[in-house]
Amino acid sequence: MRETKLRSYLAYLLTEAERGVNRGLAEALAAEGVTVEQWRILRALSDGYGHSMGDLAGAVLMPHPTLTKAVDRLIDEALVYRRQDESDRRRVAVYLAKRGQTLIERLDRHAEEHHRAVEAAYGAQRTERLMRELARLVESLD
Repeated sequence: MRETKLRSYLAYLLTEAERGVNRGLAEALAAEGVTVEQWRILRALSDGYGHSMGDLAGAVLMPHPTLTKAVDRLIDEALVYRRQDESDRRRVAVYLAKRGQTLIERLDRHAEEHHRAVEAAYGAQRTERLMRELARLVESLD
């Protein structure tokens, strides 16, 4: 393919890097039969608090309809559950089930191994610096 100069755009490079990093993470999580998106949901819920679907969608960077389908699948697998908020009956929150807690411990080990592999390939200091800079970029764009 002819040179398109796409790599001169930050948005393109970020997407390309994200795909490469997520490809490796997806391979690591596949051993447990979990997708990257499902891991993000389980990880977000592992704080022990119930989260509304709106809050969860923002936290895991997923559109609401896609999140709903993913949560439904996790409910079918008894990894998460929905429950009506006791203080506000109109609010429904999603919680991590006991089975999900057990799974997230294993998934975190896979994710940490993947992180170490990225550090080995890119360098631990460079990885840490990149993560700090990306966090600053996100904050400055908000």
